[in-house]
Amino acid sequence: MKTLYQAFFVIFSLLQFANMAGQDTSMPLYSGTIPNSKNTNGKEKIEHQDITTISNVQVPGIDVYLPTKRFATGQAVVICPGGGYWILAYDLEGTDIAKYLNSIGVAGIVLKYRLPTYGNCIEPHKVPLMDAQRAMRLVRSNASRWNIDPKKIGIMGFSAGGHLASTLGTHFDYGNPAAADSVEKLSCRPDFMILMYPVITFTDSCMHKGSRDALLGKDPDINLVKYYSNELQVKKDTPPAFFVQADNDTGVPVENALLMYRALRAKKISAELHIISEGEHGFGLGIGNDHIASWTNNLKLWLKWLNKQ
Repeated sequence: MKTLYQAFFVIFSLLQFANMAGQDTSMPLYSGTIPNSKNTNGKEKIEHQDITTISNVQVPGIDVYLPTKRFATGQAVVICPGGGYWILAYDLEGTDIAKYLNSIGVAGIVLKYRLPTYGNCIEPHKVPLMDAQRAMRLVRSNASRWNIDPKKIGIMGFSAGGHLASTLGTHFDYGNPAAADSVEKLSCRPDFMILMYPVITFTDSCMHKGSRDALLGKDPDINLVKYYSNELQVKKDTPPAFFVQADNDTGVPVENALLMYRALRAKKISAELHIISEGEHGFGLGIGNDHIASWTNNLKLWLKWLNKQ
């Protein structure tokens, strides 16, 4: 009986630890009616295979992962998983990344944003950016509660999520002082961008056509094409950026990152670019390959440098 009790206690303790080791909180982006949405009776789909993917997002939200308070740097990163604007690679390019950021003292906030391809949005091309802007404001509104410096909140994105991150970095506002919602009074400008094998352009020959078609349709308005070609949208107050891409990426050519890097340089905005010889597309943390995984240490060093500026 004593042995059985001890075994039960160990199992109970492990379960309690597992619960505490997950995200600190989850919350929807919007209270009440979700803007720019329409009811199609659709259902969100989560699939667990070699990676966890989410599609047909109905209620956008954030999952918040916080580092140990003693070691927190005050920095936070809103993470946009990729998936071609069709799915979200939610663990590979989301929760796994948040946990790594926690290990270096940085808060990781995974964004579950709406996708423009499922018919549940009034103006589909607007919803990813709308959700990213709201996430940035929401994190700022909770900065004190989450031990975050509201002036040290960045955006990070992978592949099409990198397109979304660079879209937020070039299409932001400083808040609406007249808004009834206190969250909307806050700036949605990210303080820095981390762009991982990002889709950037919709005009250049190196564009990722699948992402463009998903966001804008197969016969898009040329004005929208230019609007979402983020190398054309860099302004003097676009935030500094950190890039990582594999030279042998055949999914999203490395020229995407180079276009954005050059655009930032032209405006004298600080940027750091890492091109790895191997890795192809969608390597996430690069676990199992020290060469690819070296980007994580480079990011750690860059964030430390950024924190001193």
